[in-house]
Amino acid sequence: MEILARLASIDWVWWGQVGFIGYFVLLNGGYLALNLLSMISLRRYMRQRAELGEDAPYLGVEPAVSVLVPAYNEAATIRTSILSLLQLQYPEFEVVVINDGSKDETLAVLIDTFELEPYPEPLRRTVPHQEVIGAYRSRRYANLKVLDKVNGGKADALNAGINAARHGLFCAVDADSILQRDSLLRVVQPFLEDERTVAAGGTVRIANGSKVRGGFLLEAGIPDSLLARFQIVEYLRAFLFGRLGWSPMNAVLIISGAFGLFDRERVMAVGGYSTTTVGEDMELVVRLHRYHREQRLPYRICYLPDPICWTEAPEDLGTLGRQRSRWQRGLAESLSRHTRLATSPRGGAPGHLAWPFMTLFEWLGPLVEAAGYLFMIVGFSLGIISPLALTLFLLVAIGMGILLSVNGLLLETLSFRVYQRRRDMLRLFLVAILENFGYRQLNTLWRCRGLWQWFTRRKHQWGAMKRSGQWGSD
Repeated sequence: MEILARLASIDWVWWGQVGFIGYFVLLNGGYLALNLLSMISLRRYMRQRAELGEDAPYLGVEPAVSVLVPAYNEAATIRTSILSLLQLQYPEFEVVVINDGSKDETLAVLIDTFELEPYPEPLRRTVPHQEVIGAYRSRRYANLKVLDKVNGGKADALNAGINAARHGLFCAVDADSILQRDSLLRVVQPFLEDERTVAAGGTVRIANGSKVRGGFLLEAGIPDSLLARFQIVEYLRAFLFGRLGWSPMNAVLIISGAFGLFDRERVMAVGGYSTTTVGEDMELVVRLHRYHREQRLPYRICYLPDPICWTEAPEDLGTLGRQRSRWQRGLAESLSRHTRLATSPRGGAPGHLAWPFMTLFEWLGPLVEAAGYLFMIVGFSLGIISPLALTLFLLVAIGMGILLSVNGLLLETLSFRVYQRRRDMLRLFLVAILENFGYRQLNTLWRCRGLWQWFTRRKHQWGAMKRSGQWGSD
């Protein structure tokens, strides 16, 4: 009875205010710290780049690369995407397209565009995958081959590509993406500079609104869709000071599935991509960290800001919401599967810094954020939360969010300046402010839905996405 009396006497409203305001201070303060690290890293990187010249370094000793392109119902963009890959500036590479049981005309477009012919080729079964029912080679491009397989999901398709790859490094690229011509030359540099490198990722940018011709992105532009503009700001924030901040500590936990370069032998050593998660890209990177630390093997996983992959972003709420829910579910699966990385004495920066940070602010963050908004707004409407407390909460939650978004654009302005027109940058700065009033909160709800899907263990599947088809019209 005494314990119940003490609990009843606690001012839960006061502690709730302090707790939620304190969480948002920690959340945004953590990202501001990453921002500072990113600015230092970016300054050093830009200095090195200036010393080498603006052009991507070409040494003539770059290792051969297999570019793996998993494709499912990508008829609208597959032609332009593959053309862009075949025109990469790189001494030796092959392109392996894996048609994962597409239900549209993806395979027919490939056969017609690239003059494919059957080419039976025995595959190693180093990592498991669904049955391959056909293999093709192009009569026009000697370095292009296509696998047609039973549907098994993106991870399964990538595993088939790993088995079919001829080279020691493989680059995983989404079928709705376009690489800049020098991207492979730039992303391979860590493998040349440090033999411990097992994985490297580049930057993914939004191509909506840009001019694309013949597989080339001619000019970066701003899309008309406000939803796509929000995503431009998001991507800049996530890559330029999210992953760039972790890279110097060898603590990058995510390499985007749209563009990443890997040591094939090391990936096969950990069993390839997991087919039981929707976040196979992050899960593989976390597993690589854990494997090398448990085996006490020297390794390096890094992020580079200037190898660029352009991708088409969804412009409707339904598709975008499903994508964000899927990403959140994949993050929860990856972190929950590898808690030993955090509890092991050998966890290092990935386990003792990055894993707790991602767990507190990315995995559990949506739940705390949604609860915080609900608690403060409902409490204010009932008169138990003071105007001062609500104002302070909004300043921390929204004001610091604006600061983070603007800082992401500032890093872009001070470094690569992909968007050359001043008008475009002014538009993005306006979007960086607007996204914090509604869009960010909607994103939080989508991520909460992803956590519910993870908790209820819904069946894994490819995420359906509407394509505009504008890339395939040239």
